[in-house]
Amino acid sequence: MSDSTASAEQPLPGQNHFVADIEQTPLEATGTVDTTEAPKSQWKEAWKALKGNWLFWVSAVLLLFILMIVIVPGLFSGVDPRSADLSKSLQGPQSGHPFGFDKQGYDVYSRVIHGARASVVVGLLTTIIVMIIGIITGALAGYYGRWVDALVSRVTDIFFAIPLLLAAIVGLSALNNIWPDRGYWGGVIAVVIALAAFGWPQFTRIARGAVLEIKHLEFVDASKAIGSSQMKTLFSHIIPNSLAPVIVTATVSLGVYIVAEATLSFLGIGLPSSIVSWGNDIAAAQSQVRTGSNLHVLLFPAGGLALTVLSFMLLGDAVRDALDPKVRK
Repeated sequence: MSDSTASAEQPLPGQNHFVADIEQTPLEATGTVDTTEAPKSQWKEAWKALKGNWLFWVSAVLLLFILMIVIVPGLFSGVDPRSADLSKSLQGPQSGHPFGFDKQGYDVYSRVIHGARASVVVGLLTTIIVMIIGIITGALAGYYGRWVDALVSRVTDIFFAIPLLLAAIVGLSALNNIWPDRGYWGGVIAVVIALAAFGWPQFTRIARGAVLEIKHLEFVDASKAIGSSQMKTLFSHIIPNSLAPVIVTATVSLGVYIVAEATLSFLGIGLPSSIVSWGNDIAAAQSQVRTGSNLHVLLFPAGGLALTVLSFMLLGDAVRDALDPKVRK
């Protein structure tokens, strides 16, 4: 018995073991955890990723420039965009008028600058409203489930079946008959309502999916264990931690709503023609498109619209790269 045990303990040829000295394997160094450093949140990690993304900086500079134009257009143009001079109809660039004049004798540069406000404000207000509606309805459906989830999901399916642009055309056509003289802010609010009324289902689905993933995590159970109510747990813990995919969608959708406003105004049912906007100026340039002459009347407002939408799209791509964990992996 002892001979067999001894032979079993002896290594076979070529299987000699080497045991390093304790000085060569400092276990205390490899097993040490720095407990003084504060844990990094999702938003700090996202900001760190954004700072290293050139798309973010390009879009941020462009959007900052556009935001300054929206807030203080008089800083960039001192010409009244509603001042017409028919004697200068369709004339080219002149001193003080770098983009020339349109058919009615309006200064194209001034209208491009002042037209940014209405288009961007419509996009911003619409995005904010659909985000609020989508987050609330999606969070309630995902957290409570059962009949609440079934009800919200079926209503969302109904609204998803209706094309956004078609629904906005029908809604604005009705509003134009009921409320024809609504002024500047009345016209903006009417377009925002028409777009927001049918734009929220996308945000509801995204928020619902995010809440379904988060509501079973440990910090939610900890909140319930200390006696927090369901509503407090939902609005204090679950919703703030499920905003990442909603914000990504919002940055992209903002550009979509700006284009939708321009399309509605181009069709003549969006913002009233008295409001200076890119969509109205593009619609007024239709005759130049047909003749193929004096296309500067169309190109400059269309260029401002394209640059703004491109900026929001670039920002959306950068934010998605920073907040989407699948992309980061």
